[in-house]
Amino acid sequence: MNKDNEEPTIHHPTATLKAGAPAPDFTLHSTPDQSVSLRDFRGQPVILAFYPADWSPVCGDQMALYNELLPEFHRFNAELIGISVDGIWCHLAFAKDRKLRFPLLADFEPKGAVSRAFGAYRAQDGCCERALFVIDAEGTIRWSYVSPVGVNPGADGILAALEALPAKPGVTA
Repeated sequence: MNKDNEEPTIHHPTATLKAGAPAPDFTLHSTPDQSVSLRDFRGQPVILAFYPADWSPVCGDQMALYNELLPEFHRFNAELIGISVDGIWCHLAFAKDRKLRFPLLADFEPKGAVSRAFGAYRAQDGCCERALFVIDAEGTIRWSYVSPVGVNPGADGILAALEALPAKPGVTA
């Protein structure tokens, strides 16, 4: 391989950001004219759910499960954000069809920039890993997990990580 034509690095899940690392800030589109930044959620926990693609059976089941569990996540004052490399129009159609009540963000252009920053990009496939991150109120990753792309990771790990976060005044766990 020559320096002028370097091939993309193949991602391996071991490169995924781990507990204790600062969560990289980002801003991505949630609609064609609205953006969401991670820094907007400082002061409360955030769950980032990277997933390979809208409309795939496993992703659809995973996002539907998290949609059902939103009240449980909100008990911890946690916000859920879904992220994939699909475009915003695809996200909007998918969210409407699945009646999702949390934002799906488009890591579309530059493709996979945010998932790369979290070590959750599958360069060989051009999509995100099925990766989960629980970020505390100060912006530190407290838990991360990468599931095989064909396996729904469920929510047990997310809930355990939220329960392990330091209690904040006014939050009932």
